Amino acid sequence: MNIRQALLELAPGAQWVMNADDYNQLEWYSEDIEKPTENEIAQEIERLKAEHERTEYQRQRKPEYPDLKELADALYWNSKGDSTKLDEYYSKCEAVKDKYPKPE
Repeated sequence: MNIRQALLELAPGAQWVMNADDYNQLEWYSEDIEKPTENEIAQEIERLKAEHERTEYQRQRKPEYPDLKELADALYWNSKGDSTKLDEYYSKCEAVKDKYPKPE
């Protein structure tokens, strides 16, 4: 997380330029949007870091979940009275959820 990401959250639509990740090099061009303070930016960076850590399990799960095409096929067969594929799909999802549990 860096100053640029924090600015995008704190002042969406604002016009600014910054040559390095340094508040002192921030040039603010939006007269109608108040420039966030250095402290506000630091707090936003910490919030973004915490949010990123809190949702890490979602990024870990995503590539391991079964394909949605598999779900579509399973739902089709379930509608025909055969729940075998749907049960297998749910089992695969549950295994991923167990591998990467949601933090308390």
